[in-house]
Amino acid sequence: MGAWAIAVHGGAGVDPNLPKERQEEAKRLLTHCLDIGISALRSNLRAIDVVELVVRELETNPLFNSGRGSALTDNGTVEMEASIMDGPKRRCGAVSGLSTVKNPVSLARLVMDKSPHSYLAFSGAEDFAKKQGVELVDNEYFITEDNVGMLKLAKEANSILFDYRIPTVGTCGAGAAAMESPLQMNGLPISVYAPETVGCVVVDKEGRCAAATSTGGLMNKMTGRIGDSPLIGSGTYACDLCGVSCTGEGEAIIRSTLAREVGAVMEYKGLNLHEAVDFVIKNRLDEGKAGLIAVSKNGEVACGFNTTGMFRGCATEDGFMEVGVW
Repeated sequence: MGAWAIAVHGGAGVDPNLPKERQEEAKRLLTHCLDIGISALRSNLRAIDVVELVVRELETNPLFNSGRGSALTDNGTVEMEASIMDGPKRRCGAVSGLSTVKNPVSLARLVMDKSPHSYLAFSGAEDFAKKQGVELVDNEYFITEDNVGMLKLAKEANSILFDYRIPTVGTCGAGAAAMESPLQMNGLPISVYAPETVGCVVVDKEGRCAAATSTGGLMNKMTGRIGDSPLIGSGTYACDLCGVSCTGEGEAIIRSTLAREVGAVMEYKGLNLHEAVDFVIKNRLDEGKAGLIAVSKNGEVACGFNTTGMFRGCATEDGFMEVGVW
């Protein structure tokens, strides 16, 4: 019997001027989700069940960018995506383009468990959801007043807003900053901060690793855009060595297959988890901005990011628990 470990994230890239009360609200939610995961692990739930349970909780709360509270497309609608992976046999499921599924991560789990495929998207994923009897809601359920306001700012700035939850005070200046940002995505200007995707990684007492990631994507993204979160090996990966969930600039994460890289350098370079996370953040992102959380089969937990901050929390069986932003 090994030792369990769990980590959660609410996205890499944090506004340095984020009000203290918003920081504390985020930390309370992450602590709550860690407590849910810890209780499940103590009840001997498998890692794959725990990551789904925790991400469902994050999707239900509008604080972060997944499920309710998802970022809006340039048409003002929500298109959500998620993935989940079970390390022991590298089984996986992923979904994109969801507009009515209340908990995208659970549909990704059903794709893994109840379909012959690994990835379903848009109308095909919605049809599959109906056949599986998952809970469906109107698209308006996911749309919040804050996000409507942020979409308006993004359109006025003619830009994709990465950190769409920058406080409304002074946000006209934030729009202008987005236009002048030195950062680029595929050659086009973007603002400085990353979207608040959510994720969870777990290793259970049996040494089984699992990972899950869920997001609404980028504010003011083009309709039909698919990011890293549903892409196995990029935003999510789990194997017999580790489980990884990523967040940040999706296009950079995709190009670097960031999540898989952690497992690859552990396997082929013989690095431990902390060394592997540090290596990929420093050497695989080029000029991209991102972060990740990871666990190993040995009960280690690690996180890494090259952004201003990352909403994150982790806990291990020996009593260690930490929640942080910066």
